Amino acid sequence: MNQKNVIASTIDPEDVARFSAVAAEWWDMQGPFAPLHKFTPVRLGLIREWLSDHFVLSEAAETPFNGLKLLDIGCGGGLISEPLTRLGATVTGIDADARTIGTARLHAEQTGLEIDYRVSLAEDLAAEMPGAFDAVIASEVIEHVADPALFAASLASLVRPGGVVFVTTLNRTMKSLLFGKFAAEYVLRWVPAGTHDWRQFLTPNELGALLSEAGLVLAEKTGIRFDPLGDSFERSSDLGINYAMLAIRPESA
Repeated sequence: MNQKNVIASTIDPEDVARFSAVAAEWWDMQGPFAPLHKFTPVRLGLIREWLSDHFVLSEAAETPFNGLKLLDIGCGGGLISEPLTRLGATVTGIDADARTIGTARLHAEQTGLEIDYRVSLAEDLAAEMPGAFDAVIASEVIEHVADPALFAASLASLVRPGGVVFVTTLNRTMKSLLFGKFAAEYVLRWVPAGTHDWRQFLTPNELGALLSEAGLVLAEKTGIRFDPLGDSFERSSDLGINYAMLAIRPESA
């Protein structure tokens, strides 16, 4: 019998331990999370644009997310939670690792931001707070979980009818194996070796199917590529390595 099905949990203990070991370095721009700092502008730009379009908000406003309740799953040190809060949202951030949440809480306190950080798994919070959020964000998380189907179902449960789920992840292609795994971990040394398991990457079709099976309707999709000349990430029509999706929970079944 599959142990994952017996446990019925999305947690991957090895991944949690790996990130816990470097929890204090989340806000070191030159540290192990430097690639995520580079990645944040493009994913934040997508969140701002897609949520503004969906909820008919003024994207040009200084705080367009006023009144929105957002959940950042796998929030880490708060790299997305903090800018979302500055955009006016009421943000809850969850992570499986207590040390990482401690880092996030301390940094938010130092910067004067009120963010509800919790040590929790997506499925546990879904049981506690179903339909509590206007938008649920899971950026660079699903490739680390033990049960992607349960994780997708938890995302759908957490968002209210009419709300949206935003996901970024890595595609399972030869290109992502070469650049997203080996180059990033062993050549460029962007992340520690062993951070990613290429076999856990999901193709856009696989992720789309999981979200659809959870009752969500796909609305947006784009690729994300690294521009070595600009030393930054940008949107792309190529979904071969990184990509983003937006899915809507229908108002009624």
